[in-house]
Amino acid sequence: MPRAARTVVLVLLLGMPALAWCAEKSILVFGDSLSASYGVAQLRGWVALLAERIRRERPDYSVANASLSGETTAGGLARLPRALAQHRPAVLVLELGGNDGLRGLPLPQMRANLAAMIEKAQKSGARVLLVGMRIPPNYGPEYTQEFEAAYTQLAKRYRTALLP
Repeated sequence: MPRAARTVVLVLLLGMPALAWCAEKSILVFGDSLSASYGVAQLRGWVALLAERIRRERPDYSVANASLSGETTAGGLARLPRALAQHRPAVLVLELGGNDGLRGLPLPQMRANLAAMIEKAQKSGARVLLVGMRIPPNYGPEYTQEFEAAYTQLAKRYRTALLP
């Protein structure tokens, strides 16, 4: 299992005792091509590996994947309310922003979109695991550093777990 997937499993398993009170015991992965297994056999993607491990170690939890290849934070923000209503997750793994950064989209808007998604998830009762992203320095060091710092800032602001 890739290191990132092992880290996600560890973070989720450590936080699950605190989630025992939740009626719905589901983990919703909400991301882009990295989570949608683009270019990888579906059963070999990190979400499928996570689901398999959760099924073995915590059979009272399920993993749903509502990721969409090419998704931006704006698209995710538009889709999230329906996904939250459909899956009613105890945990939301939020893995978005990479496509915003690769396209050079305005970082204040990306941060605002991620913040709104975190707020919606928390308001629904879900705990959030924010997955940080890194991008190549195509748009210069200032953009790259500000992009990467956005995840740490949001995690602190909303007191969410962060997978850097």
